[in-house]
Amino acid sequence: MARATRSSTKQTTLTQYTTSPAKDKANGRHKAESDEEGPKHANGKRRAPSSSPPPSKRTRPNALSSKASPTAAANALADPASESTPSKARSSNPANKVGNVDTHPNPPGADAPVVKDKIASAGAGARVDADPPVGRLERALEEHRKGWKGGRGRGECVVYWMRMEDMRLKDNRALSLAASIAQEESLPILAVFLFSPGDYEAHDRSPRRIDFMLRNLRSLRKSFQELNIPLFTASHDQRYSLPKKLVEVCDEFGANAVCANVEYEVDELRRDESVVRLAGGKGIRCEFVHDKCVVKPGLVLTKEGKPYTVYSPWLRNWISIVQSDPSNLECASPIQANPSSLPSKLDKLLKNPTPIPDHIPGFECKDSDKMSVFWPEGEEVAAEVLRRFLHTKARKEQLGGGKGVLAPGEVEDAKHSRAMKYSDARNDADKDSSSRLSPYLASGVISARECLRQAVAFSGRKKLEASDRSDGVQMWTQEVAWRDFYTHILAAFPRVSMGRPFLEKFNDVKWEVDEEKLQAFKDGKTGYPIVDAAMRQCKEMGWMHNRPRMIAASFLVKDLMLDWRLGERYFMQSFIDGDLASNNGGWQWTASTGTDPQPYFRIFHPTNQGEKADPSGDYIRHFVPELRHLKGKVIYAPSEHMPAAEFKKLGYPAPIVDHKFARERALRRYKNPGSE
Repeated sequence: MARATRSSTKQTTLTQYTTSPAKDKANGRHKAESDEEGPKHANGKRRAPSSSPPPSKRTRPNALSSKASPTAAANALADPASESTPSKARSSNPANKVGNVDTHPNPPGADAPVVKDKIASAGAGARVDADPPVGRLERALEEHRKGWKGGRGRGECVVYWMRMEDMRLKDNRALSLAASIAQEESLPILAVFLFSPGDYEAHDRSPRRIDFMLRNLRSLRKSFQELNIPLFTASHDQRYSLPKKLVEVCDEFGANAVCANVEYEVDELRRDESVVRLAGGKGIRCEFVHDKCVVKPGLVLTKEGKPYTVYSPWLRNWISIVQSDPSNLECASPIQANPSSLPSKLDKLLKNPTPIPDHIPGFECKDSDKMSVFWPEGEEVAAEVLRRFLHTKARKEQLGGGKGVLAPGEVEDAKHSRAMKYSDARNDADKDSSSRLSPYLASGVISARECLRQAVAFSGRKKLEASDRSDGVQMWTQEVAWRDFYTHILAAFPRVSMGRPFLEKFNDVKWEVDEEKLQAFKDGKTGYPIVDAAMRQCKEMGWMHNRPRMIAASFLVKDLMLDWRLGERYFMQSFIDGDLASNNGGWQWTASTGTDPQPYFRIFHPTNQGEKADPSGDYIRHFVPELRHLKGKVIYAPSEHMPAAEFKKLGYPAPIVDHKFARERALRRYKNPGSE
């Protein structure tokens, strides 16, 4: 393979990120989906739900209150970038240690299912938005480059600092840049990966996500070894001193430069700003490269030069930028093997590599064997998952039951593939209609650019198109674009990672405090089959089909009236594809608190949604085996259609809330935030 050259490595700088915390008026409207239903009920005798209390006059404690500032988000769960939709965590809750951030503690209440992390105050959210950390990092890099005078000279190596969102060799811009610098300086490359349990805990990383990270890292070590590139690993418990640890590693191995890809969460950007300053003080060149998004954050702006907060006009601009500048989809240059002769420290490390643990303490994955079947690790696996999406038909037997993304029996049929049928079938949960790429995108095992390059090639077009929603490939391209959109929102409005609702007017919405109902939701025992199937799929697979994610999220927020941040955290702690930006975006879209959200008065009817998302009923039958013998409409609302005695024999719970009551309560509280 040819060695990477600097000219072929796309370096991007970020501007336009000194934004006002004031809300920007959106250019255009994004039409909300039209399949939300009012309180229709299936015909037949209704069985009384187990809990349908009248509205209480008593003021309930607010599980997650504090004066808010706007936060992100929009259309809940886009397939590939965000099959991982409602799936983020408080992945950047800069507490007082990190900077000038004041917080409000959660209100007391022993029985309240309170998110333990603090939620930043409105003032803190406004301050971080006024000077986004991504802009601060960029300014630090500009100062670093201007003051660069060659540092320590030639050095002994160039460090590529891999993180848990860019776990690949192919199309990796930071790695390609490191290779380019190494070539210029006639130096070898050293890959470095630092485990940070404190960050994983603070960011609600799931054991499954950490296990997937470790499995992919082992795979990458083999790939690096084939290129004579040593991989150094170490665990560092004190998250706020991680920059110092990295620079110490660079210093130990005599690094001339360190290269990494940008991560857009607040804590991560502040960490990397510290790395730039510490590395510069040691005479080590430091480069951070925009890699995660197809179009770098800060480029897709309104005519007034402001970030979009509505998806539709943002998408039109995004497509125009991609079409006008082919480098946005350009593959980063491949890297070449290190020289056969290495400096003694690197040679020793190559022959006696530092260990990659079986697990990270506190993040033991109890179903690791099962996850490795559902979601095998490796770049080749990710490439094959993408190929199958583009070229093979959907299969109902892929619902679960130990069937992984590479289960045998696929049917090659490019004309009727999942990609070709995506526009019509993407919401069908009763077969593998979606790409199932979200775990691989979230961990950076495959790049979004590669996904779109392959989609363009498959479509036979010369350039990227995404305007025709009736075209399966173009529809999927729009869903990949959602991943960029939410990351752009995160970069421009970093308060989204600090527990703030984007729409300030909904900050005072009253939330219920009901640990029992929250647990029933998590366990898939709500009495609403489509919701329960979704939550049990989460437990079984560490993943959930996009449409059921949306339905389950809506049920938690609008039916149970539980704070969306509880669901946001639970998804992040459960899913293998957790991504802060997409998860927060999806949950805030569903909760009607985010950017371009679902209007608060559009409330999913869980029974009707079940009929639409699972027309055959096979999804429910698979994940809710108590109902596997039920036929027709009965399976979507058994408590309504069956005599009480027959229903009891199922061993399935009655609905824990009455939808009509819940809908009226949600409308009342959203219409007048702060009211009961």
